[in-house]
Amino acid sequence: MDNLTFRYSALLVEGLQITHQSSQLTFIFLLIAYVFTMVSNIGILIQISAEKSLHQPMHILFCHLPVSDVIGATVLIPRLLKDLLTDPSERYITYVECVFQAFFVHLYGTTSHTILMIGLSVRLSHCRSIIPNHFCDNASLFKLSCENTVINNVYGLTFTVVLLASSLGWVLMTYLRIAMVCLKSKNNATNSKAIKTCSTHLTVYVILLISGFVPIFLHRFSEYAENRKFGSVMFHVIPPGLNPIIYGLQAKEIRQRMLKLCRNKVNSS
Repeated sequence: MDNLTFRYSALLVEGLQITHQSSQLTFIFLLIAYVFTMVSNIGILIQISAEKSLHQPMHILFCHLPVSDVIGATVLIPRLLKDLLTDPSERYITYVECVFQAFFVHLYGTTSHTILMIGLSVRLSHCRSIIPNHFCDNASLFKLSCENTVINNVYGLTFTVVLLASSLGWVLMTYLRIAMVCLKSKNNATNSKAIKTCSTHLTVYVILLISGFVPIFLHRFSEYAENRKFGSVMFHVIPPGLNPIIYGLQAKEIRQRMLKLCRNKVNSS
């Protein structure tokens, strides 16, 4: 009964260890980044849903990216903005809220095995009440326990290695196949378009990969706690902000629609 009561008690979130002046600049930066992310991604979704000419399989599949980016930014940034304005000793979160935040954090990062990963941490009893992070994730949840967390660590590391290897493997195979097609093709226009598309995707992929896996590995080294926090914030800020610019502007139909809307607003004003 005590353990059940403790599970629903308030937990203290450590937050970002920065000065008061730095917290104000961080708040402004994150607020601007969040507003831009929401406006740009939701704007793309509205354009695709409102324009009948964009109701094509490619653009419908493209809707998954802004939806994912909206979830990724919303699950972290609003709470972080609130904590930046709150005294470090008052940054409380309930256990249930913490579990929900951890679930959606991992749902944004890796959709596979999210329920199992969180379930392995929820099953543990807890003896601590401080989240040694600026938000709740799977590692923060099982660090609340004094039990043996070997299963959690082994599963987390194994899943990370498998995910990294499979992701890199599929990307490598895809680009090799594209390169072989381009070498055989004598159409310069097609090759140029393929290079442009691939370079754009590769840039976003590398940024997402680095900003995503740095916090995962640094969670095992307490001396790099602040570097880990910075990396995880960037994972929820940079990709969601860059994706609508890179992919949205690259898609010819979406780009033309945006330019048309801008011209109409300029003419009407």
